[in-house]
Amino acid sequence: MNISTEAELKSNPKLGASWEGFALEETIKVFKLAHEECFFWNLHSGAELDLVFMKNSKLIGCEFKFSDAPKLEKSMQSALDELGLEELYVVYPGKRAYALHEKVQVVPLGEVG
Repeated sequence: MNISTEAELKSNPKLGASWEGFALEETIKVFKLAHEECFFWNLHSGAELDLVFMKNSKLIGCEFKFSDAPKLEKSMQSALDELGLEELYVVYPGKRAYALHEKVQVVPLGEVG
């Protein structure tokens, strides 16, 4: 992609998708998931969730957002309702964890798991 400076990286239109893919793979490693245990979920209405998996008999979802302050989205609420998730993590590049809902936690990538 011929990126040589931090400014070029931050202005690249593929930065968000690239970071989300990296964060997804790192989260899979942290939870020690086999690739066949990892699922993407979506509905025809457009609701989607980047990662769904079972861990310790709990159905857990993860959404990856390259954003400064992720917010609760309709898609996340749909995933909670439709799948009956016990936990939903919104993983982002920030430094502070905070709750969006009783089952939805925004978590810095370095604090996943």
